[in-house]
Amino acid sequence: MHTFQPFPVSELEFNPFEAIGKDWALVSAGSKQKANTMTVSWGGVGVLWGKDVVFLFVRDSRYTKEFIDGNDFFSVTFMTSEYKDALQFCGSHSGRNCETDKATEAGLTWNYKHSIPFIDEGSLVFLCQKLSAMRITEDTFISPDIAKWYTDKDMHTMYVGEIIDVLAR
Repeated sequence: MHTFQPFPVSELEFNPFEAIGKDWALVSAGSKQKANTMTVSWGGVGVLWGKDVVFLFVRDSRYTKEFIDGNDFFSVTFMTSEYKDALQFCGSHSGRNCETDKATEAGLTWNYKHSIPFIDEGSLVFLCQKLSAMRITEDTFISPDIAKWYTDKDMHTMYVGEIIDVLAR
């Protein structure tokens, strides 16, 4: 296991457009008994409701959604480029179909803080308390261009989580 140190959120030098949109991240939820992770590339960070938050979008069909919905906490783990294959695996395989668990099959290791699962190989981790879950529906689209992302009707839920701890190594 790697040694992670608490890191003040106010000192982050972080480009969310690169870290989430280009490099991707892993969102994880569950318990020490059973957890799941998936690659995320839609989301951001900021301030909402007077709190430092992360917001992510997870499709209805994703197995990890069940873990996020069933727990009060989740993590977002940012990885270096050497883990691009593992990120690709976690974005293209369902934990429903893995013999052990998806993280292990991707060559990754679980770690926990405050009983929140995260990926040990990460370089930066946000531990988050779930604040809100808002399902995206077609009636919320203002721009008609959005519909092209939902031709299969596999909609997203937007999760907003308060960043309660930042870990770095």
